[in-house]
Amino acid sequence: MSERSKKIFLYICIIVPFLGYCIFYYSNMIKNAPFRFSDFESIEFNYGSPENMVNKFNSASEHYQYINKKDSVITASLKLRKDDLLYLHRKATEYGFWNFPEDMTMPENSADPNKMRFSLKFNYKEKSKEVVFDSDFKGDPKLFDAAKTMIGEVERILNDAEDRN
Repeated sequence: MSERSKKIFLYICIIVPFLGYCIFYYSNMIKNAPFRFSDFESIEFNYGSPENMVNKFNSASEHYQYINKKDSVITASLKLRKDDLLYLHRKATEYGFWNFPEDMTMPENSADPNKMRFSLKFNYKEKSKEVVFDSDFKGDPKLFDAAKTMIGEVERILNDAEDRN
């Protein structure tokens, strides 16, 4: 056997089985993922002051309630497209939403009267994940940024859907 043939044989014996194993292992892992979009049911998003979270959205009931700039409570029906829900599901996966702690709030007696509290819940057939997040959370800065970005994505999708209607 020539030197070149030996290298090709070595690559085939090591690289090909390794790639085959990776495909087999990760395809099963993805198929059995804990939060799959195929099991997705709805998103619930609430925000406002910690005592009074008046702004609400529920994708299952399509109920959207918010306070406008004139301090009037507006209630509307807002339907998100499947693409919007898939986008939010993928963003939650990208930002590690499934690994966020459920309580990212500060004590009730914190000094900031303008703080906002956000509650984001993804509902699936067999389980759900809810995170409650304060705008003045003092925990891990990376976690704070990821949660803030996730909330921003949800708000952006809701605003885009409202503009479409």
